[in-house]
Amino acid sequence: MKKNIAATSDFELNHQNLHIESRIVASLERIAQAFRVLLWQQSKEHSLSPIQIQVLIFLLYHSADKRKVSYLANEFNMTKATISDTVKTLEEKALISKEYEQHDSRSYIIHLTKEGKTIAKQTALFTNEIRTPIDKLHQGDKENFLLSLLDIIRHLNQSGIITVQRMCMNCTYYAPSKSTQKHFCNLLNQPLKVDELRIDCTEHQLIHE
Repeated sequence: MKKNIAATSDFELNHQNLHIESRIVASLERIAQAFRVLLWQQSKEHSLSPIQIQVLIFLLYHSADKRKVSYLANEFNMTKATISDTVKTLEEKALISKEYEQHDSRSYIIHLTKEGKTIAKQTALFTNEIRTPIDKLHQGDKENFLLSLLDIIRHLNQSGIITVQRMCMNCTYYAPSKSTQKHFCNLLNQPLKVDELRIDCTEHQLIHE
């Protein structure tokens, strides 16, 4: 099936002003810029690069099986070499340590040191300014916003633009409900409300097509 590719850029102002779709795309780009600015502020404060900050935050909140170079490379769409360099720098700064696995001396699990955890907890709050206006939305608006974002993320994942996703929509346990609810989790064996849909689930099992 041929992709629907826009003939005119979403950033061409005359086109943008005539099409709400283009204004939505341009708005998302502005928000993405805000994330970059906020992350850079944390980076400068702690003398770390943005990816080093992102890795620290990821290590803080994810299980041991995901705290490996190969998984981090997929998570951040980077090469193993780039992630290895990032891990090496964090180790030199005494922010992480390595636990080598007995069955493979080349493979290791990455742990945060005490200082690493402190910095990760501090920097993980870099999204507060973006969270503020979202908190003010009505519950129904939040749910519609979340569903729209999940659809965009799922499309980008299916297109191969972003790789690892641990959300409900691409989980083997997820299914449309036969009841009035539109979402159902077969692991929990219960319907899910929109505000219960997860973007990052610890029980996620990827659908293999």
